[in-house]
Amino acid sequence: MPAEAWPAGGLCGIGDEAAPDLDGQLAAVRTLGWDAVELRTVDGLAVADLDRAGRARLVRAVHAAGLRVVCLDSRIGGWAGTIADPLDRDTGELAALAGLCAELGTGFVRIMSYPNAGLTGAGWRRAVVDRIRVLADLAAAAGITLLHENCAGWAATSAERTLDLLDAVGSPALRLLFDVGNGVAHGYDAPSLLADLLPFVAHVHVKDAVGGGAGTSYTLPGDGKAGVAECLRLLRAGGYSGALSIEPHLATRPHEGWWADVTGTASFIAAGRRLAELVEDTPC
Repeated sequence: MPAEAWPAGGLCGIGDEAAPDLDGQLAAVRTLGWDAVELRTVDGLAVADLDRAGRARLVRAVHAAGLRVVCLDSRIGGWAGTIADPLDRDTGELAALAGLCAELGTGFVRIMSYPNAGLTGAGWRRAVVDRIRVLADLAAAAGITLLHENCAGWAATSAERTLDLLDAVGSPALRLLFDVGNGVAHGYDAPSLLADLLPFVAHVHVKDAVGGGAGTSYTLPGDGKAGVAECLRLLRAGGYSGALSIEPHLATRPHEGWWADVTGTASFIAAGRRLAELVEDTPC
């Protein structure tokens, strides 16, 4: 990508949206002509759960493919757990990912802010802030940055809560990952939320959708109701300098138990090419 191109961080995608196996994931990204990938699972295993041999194979394969890894997607604070889950499970996952970040030259780990488990509103907030403060301290010591995604948890859908979380934790090791497609499923307007959070966004996921709630279905970027083009305009006008990473959910939807097989590659590549077209059409 030329130095003057936007976004400066380039285009990439979450590999397991294309294929379950590492070789298939990396091949899909290379087919798009991109030089970066985002990693979440390999052969059905979360990257934090890979054994020593699996980690070594992953590092070798990524380097052999000539790719950067822009972010590792953790399960920390995500939709599959709650704020009542043991903290040591999260600190253990973060430690594993911090080591992998060092091997891959990666600076970002995606987290969320914990679904509730029967706490009062104030109690939920306090528990989330306390836990993420611990995790941010660990991240800072490891030289990495946690990226909170607007998906599951206390701070997911509200700019006020997200900004409160950043302020209360008070660490440069906590920034934001903004997913432009989550608003359809979670019932909010993504461009409006992005406008309030833009100065703190360090990474972006791109998907699109129609419907809402349990009736959400996913489309190629630009074909749905998420406001993808408007979000891209806001990002470019605001000087966003990170990467744009496709998470199309056309073949993979972890929260619904859907995982791509080898047929996922075609939809991943179609979504990537559509994103490249939308970026090309985004005015300066």
